[in-house]
Amino acid sequence: MPKLIPESDELSKPFWDAVNGKRLMLQHCGSCDKLQYPPKAACHVCGSAEHLGWKDVEGKGHVATFIVIEDGRLNRRMPDQPYNLAMVTLDEDPSINFYSNLPGVAPYDVPVGSAVEVVFEDVGPGQLIHEWQVVS
Repeated sequence: MPKLIPESDELSKPFWDAVNGKRLMLQHCGSCDKLQYPPKAACHVCGSAEHLGWKDVEGKGHVATFIVIEDGRLNRRMPDQPYNLAMVTLDEDPSINFYSNLPGVAPYDVPVGSAVEVVFEDVGPGQLIHEWQVVS
C-alpha cells in the first residue's frame, strides 16, 4: 500500500528523527508529567511551552476501534481499497491515539482490543514511518 512520505517541520523534526532511528518518541511536559502527540508548541494540559521535552516510549498499545475505507478519495490509496484504519491507544498513556492500517490484517478482520506494537516501514530514501502491528 503506498504511504505518504512525511515532511517534518521544526516542531515535528525530533519525532521523525526518532522514527528514522526506529524509536517512538513523544513530547513530554516536565511541568505536569504528561505526554502529547502530535507535537505542539505548548502542553495541551497545562499550557507550558518552556518545559516541553521529548521522551522515548515503549511503542505498545491496543486496538480501540476501526473503520474500513471503501470509498476514499485519495488517488494513491484507491487501488488498495478496502483497507482498515484502526485507532490504537498507547498503553503508557491511554489519552494518546495513533491511526494505522494494521499491516497484514485483512479488511473487516481487525481484532478490537488486541495488543499491538509499533513497527517501522521504509517509505523512501532515508525515511521510515511508524505503523502498528497486531502482536500474535
